[in-house]
Amino acid sequence: MDDVDSVYPNRRTLLKTAGIGAPGVAALPFLSASTRAAGQSGSPSPAPTASGSGSLLPAPPGQIDPLLDRAKIDNAVGKLDDFIKDAMDRTGLPGMAVGVVYRDEVVYSKGFGVREVGKPEPISPDTVFLLASVSKPLASMVVAGVAGRKIIQWTDPVIDHNKNFALKDDYVTRSATFADLLSHRSGLKTGSGDLLEDLGFDRAYILAHLNQEPLDAFRSSYNYSNFGYTEGGQAAADAMNMSWEDLAEEILFNKLGMSASSYRHSDYEKAPNKAIIHVPLGNKEWAAKYSRDADAEAPAGGASSSLKDLTQWLRLQLGNGSYKGEPVIDPDALQTTRVPHAISGPASAPAARSHFYGLGWNVSYDDQARVQLGHSGAFNLGTATAVTMLPGEQLAIVALTNGRPQGIPEAVNAAFMDTAQHGSPTVDWLPFARDAFQHADEAGKPQIDYTKPPPAPSPAQSNNAYTGTYDNSYYGPLTVLEQGGKLAMTMGPSEKATTFPLTHFDGDTFSFDSIGENANGLAGALFKGSDSGPSPSVTLDFYDKTGLGTFIRSS
Repeated sequence: MDDVDSVYPNRRTLLKTAGIGAPGVAALPFLSASTRAAGQSGSPSPAPTASGSGSLLPAPPGQIDPLLDRAKIDNAVGKLDDFIKDAMDRTGLPGMAVGVVYRDEVVYSKGFGVREVGKPEPISPDTVFLLASVSKPLASMVVAGVAGRKIIQWTDPVIDHNKNFALKDDYVTRSATFADLLSHRSGLKTGSGDLLEDLGFDRAYILAHLNQEPLDAFRSSYNYSNFGYTEGGQAAADAMNMSWEDLAEEILFNKLGMSASSYRHSDYEKAPNKAIIHVPLGNKEWAAKYSRDADAEAPAGGASSSLKDLTQWLRLQLGNGSYKGEPVIDPDALQTTRVPHAISGPASAPAARSHFYGLGWNVSYDDQARVQLGHSGAFNLGTATAVTMLPGEQLAIVALTNGRPQGIPEAVNAAFMDTAQHGSPTVDWLPFARDAFQHADEAGKPQIDYTKPPPAPSPAQSNNAYTGTYDNSYYGPLTVLEQGGKLAMTMGPSEKATTFPLTHFDGDTFSFDSIGENANGLAGALFKGSDSGPSPSVTLDFYDKTGLGTFIRSS
């Protein structure tokens, strides 16, 4: 039996767990005991001394002095190989690349395993990986570059730069700023637009249909939204009269010589040295079964890059916008991305900490008031990534894998940071991170198990009671047709519509396989019964999470 079981979380719940808004993984509390540990290690901050009057202490420092030194980092770096090999041995993960930057120096950069199962080509620091949501902190730096040039301000309503922007509420449409969209506080629900992407709709179509998505409270709610974030990035590109992909190259990639980095999936596909994505089969076996084109949500999840490139990006991050002594990103604009803008994890008890989301970063604070920044990336179809930074320590680590999320990169990052602080890991981080994903798996299961039809199902009507075309203003038309005596339905962009075979479940309800990044097994097509003719409508429960999944018969 594997130490780490395969998990198959629905992406809506995965997004809240994989370092994209969940303090349980991205803001791993690896330094939660740092006050005590600092005292034990003999390197605490100097104790305050009494003032001349003997009754008052000096004012507390505005920024905590570094608690780590080169010897502690060298010790942690020296143990990284073992952390990585252990995680790969326990899971069978095909490949991984990990890099560490400390005080503007790349002190660790290694690849492990293979690019694709069954083939000998190894992972190296030059191997290109899909980044999934580690694309977000890259993107917020790109937008900071635009803000630093005074082309936009973080507080500008995005409609000032994209006249086509619209959400369901007119006030939110007029008021939502770049900061609102990049901190997930616009009110868009988690997963808004994602199912359109799974069906093959492009960015323009999806952004144009967000105005049908119901909204939560504006600026007082936190809901992780890929396409809300994408709109923020796209509006910055619009302000520069450029495509998003060209903007990222001009602002960031070209400046740092990140020649292996791109927000175009075609560039990943053309890369001769790339990590193929994998899903677990059980018993530590993995297979390359899927492809994942995230161009539609490029600013939020569509970047690809190599470890070599990302360590240079981390140098720029830790350099507060300067690289090799030259300014690249305005430091004030960059700093705005690193402060709390939304409460992503409210404290569960009076003495507990809350966790926050900045602009493309999870933001938290340890016992010594040190800022911790992090983000994870997770594609159910076969990618897991994570980045962690302690800016005050000038320390960062990034881990890239070519396997479906199981908490592996988060565990490696946490073990490294834990070791840097305490000399060795204080927790077995792999089960800790794994459990977060397993909880997500449970939360994401369908409410109805369509693999188990009732013992005596009610019969369906004749096929012609269901066949025909049904309209939906959000998803577009759905056609139910008969194929070889059985029912099927087609939906999605007309040039690449998807056909779903339908299997009778009970009465006027049929099941079908859900598809794409958000797939979670069999779903239901619930036709409305009619005593006098064809069914007037059908609701697809998988596509009805926000009430948009009912299709009305048109012919």
